[in-house]
Amino acid sequence: MGVVVHRPVEGEVHVHYGQIYVESDPDSFGPDLAEAFAGQSGGLCGAAVPGALWLTTGLHTGYVGFTAEVHDQAPPPEAGWEDVVEVSFRPASADSALVQWAGEDSWDLDLEETDYRVRYSAKGMDEANRQDTRLDEDPQLDCYLLQFWPAPPAPDRVVKETSAIAAYWHDYARRQPPPPTPAERAEAERLARLAQERAEQERQLAYERWEWGGRLPSQALRSVDGNVRGLLDFDPDLVHAIDAAGSGVQRAVALLAARRACDAAGLADLDWIAEGLTALAEGRPMPAPFDDPERVWHALDSDPRVPDRTVRRAVPPDRPPFEPPASDDAGMLLPQVVLPVVATAQPPGEPEAEPPRPTGERYILVATVGPPDPSLRMSQPHMALPALLGAAEADPLQAALDAVYAGVAAYGEDYRTLLQEVWSLCEGRR
Repeated sequence: MGVVVHRPVEGEVHVHYGQIYVESDPDSFGPDLAEAFAGQSGGLCGAAVPGALWLTTGLHTGYVGFTAEVHDQAPPPEAGWEDVVEVSFRPASADSALVQWAGEDSWDLDLEETDYRVRYSAKGMDEANRQDTRLDEDPQLDCYLLQFWPAPPAPDRVVKETSAIAAYWHDYARRQPPPPTPAERAEAERLARLAQERAEQERQLAYERWEWGGRLPSQALRSVDGNVRGLLDFDPDLVHAIDAAGSGVQRAVALLAARRACDAAGLADLDWIAEGLTALAEGRPMPAPFDDPERVWHALDSDPRVPDRTVRRAVPPDRPPFEPPASDDAGMLLPQVVLPVVATAQPPGEPEAEPPRPTGERYILVATVGPPDPSLRMSQPHMALPALLGAAEADPLQAALDAVYAGVAAYGEDYRTLLQEVWSLCEGRR
């Protein structure tokens, strides 16, 4: 006689839709009805999907008597049970549990990851099926015994059949097609993974195209440092045009943007700014104080000739929001709760201009939430100086992008004037 190792469930459990389950796969929400009984001869304990059991009850909704036992060897059949079936079962993990409908409650079964034979015994199913629902004050109508013991896999079988509702579900199971073989299941899972990966790749490519104005960027644009992302918000087509123009045009664009930004801010007539622009035009190393970022910002803040000019903040044009591909499922990032199937047969952020470097003087930081406020005014000289610094970058593409982006900030609400000049330069030198 088999010894009861432990009895994890004893008393009453609640069922709904005549269902309760054994689950062991943490990555699965369990099978649906047809999957659970595919190819079986019995319709009370569905074991066709590895790692799960679908247990059918006579009662539709309410509490049923329920006992679960784990034995060290096969227990003898007990008298008094009206309907009995046996199946084979192997947990998919070390965490097996008896689970109520929709996960309302659960009981750990403490099963090992080994092969078990399972006997599911029932009595009172027909009366419970006729009553349909048991209220709290009603007497118990049906009860069940679920027993596990180690045993090699074997076909399911109907040990005893008494009730009409059990016969109905046995007939339902026998009409189901056989389940997929392990190889077929593995292939289906592989194809599903490939489809999901393709959908995610398509979504990523579609998002990247949207980010870059409708086309994919070159490798140079992907890897360039600086403010390429900021300039994309204002004119993505111009970003691609600058990239395609070549290093010579990129240097000319950088110089143009630096000159126009300094002119707009009233800096071009300052001797040290003029020397920097000349060195830039002649391709020479930048003179002092441009060889030290901290010194150049100090020079700007300490030179009394720097005009006190402000400019309204540049606001990029609106553009349509990202629309993922129609077949995109990868964008569903919210967790989804999937309930067991009821048996139908059963009755981008805004760009930031480069801030001035600290010089020991006091500044006021203004933080805004939401779209940029075009009424805010910014120091135009402080917006223009990064155009000159950016134009001196070693990489011609980064120099052009950084200088134009800083020039946009220096021009403020009139930034389109600068961009038109840059477009003319790119188109005229192709």
